[in-house]
Amino acid sequence: MKKVFSFPRAMTDKRTHYCPGCTHGIIHRLVAEAIDDFGIQEKTIGVAPVGCAVLAYDYFDVDFQEAAHGRAPAVATGIKRVHPDSVVFAYQGDGDLASIGAAEIIHAATRGEKITVIFVNNAVYGMTGGQMAPTTLPGQKTTTSPYGRDTATVGYPIRVCELLATLDGPAYLERVSVHDPKHIIKAGAAIRKAFDMQIKGAGFALVEVLSSCPTNWGMTPKDALRWVEEKMIPYYPLGVFRSPEEVTSCDA
Repeated sequence: MKKVFSFPRAMTDKRTHYCPGCTHGIIHRLVAEAIDDFGIQEKTIGVAPVGCAVLAYDYFDVDFQEAAHGRAPAVATGIKRVHPDSVVFAYQGDGDLASIGAAEIIHAATRGEKITVIFVNNAVYGMTGGQMAPTTLPGQKTTTSPYGRDTATVGYPIRVCELLATLDGPAYLERVSVHDPKHIIKAGAAIRKAFDMQIKGAGFALVEVLSSCPTNWGMTPKDALRWVEEKMIPYYPLGVFRSPEEVTSCDA
């Protein structure tokens, strides 16, 4: 009998610490499947963030380096420059990348560093208790915005793909979601392309993944996935924002 589905070789069998309904696990699998597809497990080096994915090194069966808060792109840059034949990826949340790490991601992107970045956007600080993040939606309630995000006093959410698309350095930028099977398949294809860009030496690649956080949103896992579809995607439209072919597409 032909095997059509199996556990990714690039993942360990360690049980994760993520909350029930959190989609980090899905994203981890998509990354691991890409590593398997390209046969690059032995040459891949990951960089773990400070945030919910701080223990990512326990779940991927590849070499890993922990980075200080927000510094994953800088650490990944150093690793890639010292080991140019390796495939280096940073895995970051929105607080890590878009807040304290904003300078690092912008400068790595504008330099066109040949690294791959997986950016998980769940519109909140997950690990530290659900505080407002740079990606928190207008009016969204968090532990530090109990009446909803007030744009008059704290400004608007940062659209990372759109921001980086204004730079000349990035080779590939795409925003995807993992709220249903159809979009999970599309997210997997985007992540594979981001790794392919690095393997081919094309330059900086980032995939932003809209992700749910049922615990800090105060929702059931099912309602959280619906919230991604109904609230997050309208503010963070899915699609390709930069590609070597200069093709821009939006989600149907």
